Amino acid sequence: MAEFRIGVATCGGDCPGLNSVIRAVVKTAINNYGYEVIGFKDGYLGLVYNRFVKLKLSDASGLLDRGGTILGTTNNFDPFSVLVDHDGESQYRDMSDRVIDTLKMHDIQCLIVIGGTNTINIAGRLIEKGINIVAIPKTIDNDVPATDMTVGFMTSVNTATQALDKLHSTAESHHRVMILEVKGLSAGWVSLQSGIAGGADIILIPEIPYDINLVAKRILERKNEGKSFSIIVASEGSRPLGYNRPKDPVISDDDDVQPINGIGSQLAAELERLTRLEVRVTVLGYLQRGGEPSPYDRILSTRLGASAVKMIAEGRYNMMAAIRNDQLCPVKISEIAGKIKTVPLDGELIRIARSIGVSFGD
Repeated sequence: MAEFRIGVATCGGDCPGLNSVIRAVVKTAINNYGYEVIGFKDGYLGLVYNRFVKLKLSDASGLLDRGGTILGTTNNFDPFSVLVDHDGESQYRDMSDRVIDTLKMHDIQCLIVIGGTNTINIAGRLIEKGINIVAIPKTIDNDVPATDMTVGFMTSVNTATQALDKLHSTAESHHRVMILEVKGLSAGWVSLQSGIAGGADIILIPEIPYDINLVAKRILERKNEGKSFSIIVASEGSRPLGYNRPKDPVISDDDDVQPINGIGSQLAAELERLTRLEVRVTVLGYLQRGGEPSPYDRILSTRLGASAVKMIAEGRYNMMAAIRNDQLCPVKISEIAGKIKTVPLDGELIRIARSIGVSFGD
């Protein structure tokens, strides 16, 4: 048995770059420190039910450009609330002690969890039970606090931007209003950045409730200016004025709920009624999670994966590997658990978008 053994699990919704992180963790741990690496399958579920695989250098080969995660994942499993069958009845039970038992069984000194806000929130609770954890932030929503960027976000922005580029040509040809619905239940980072990069005319984000009449007005203003089409990019969590939004943002790893009649369809129906123009909707959905990671995400994944192992070697447990001002800057998990990072209304990107004529429907 190796003198030191670490565990790794990918939790929450999948995204491009997870395999790149696993690759960096395995290569750094084995090559630099001689650690053994145990991978747990399907996130926290694998830790509760002891589903594991020993990861070797050969397992890390060919992962850099591969989407998804070789370890599997699940974003609807909480070890503190597991639905089990007891005497013919389904009950929710706290099975977090099984995580402790699993890690002890494998003699694992520290666990690396790769996940978003909900994953990190659960990690914070496991730390309170005495488990050593190092977290790596990943989510296409980029809503993890204390880090400028999360694994998977820039690839998601690239995917949304490419979709906007393609929608421009068909919108102009048919003189239509095109709506692109993107991920972002509580934070509008994908919508905002892809909207700027893709030349959207209207950007709708959860942080700024929109007035449908002002959205319609902007479309008609463009038509009167001789611009026969308009492009709208909307976060799935965008809501109109007067909507009773929950006081606290939703803590969820890349929310997997994709309603049949989402915000894009609702907008389309209202805008057709108000403008009498043709409106079409494209929902990117799971396309944002798939495919190979961008060069940026490959580099970010490698930096964070290697940094996480280095933090373990230095005994810096219960921290998250983060990037701030393009510098590695670890932060205590206790400081960010249960929180999310939303788009600041007075931030530079909002100001820039407004200055070039983008409407936020307000």
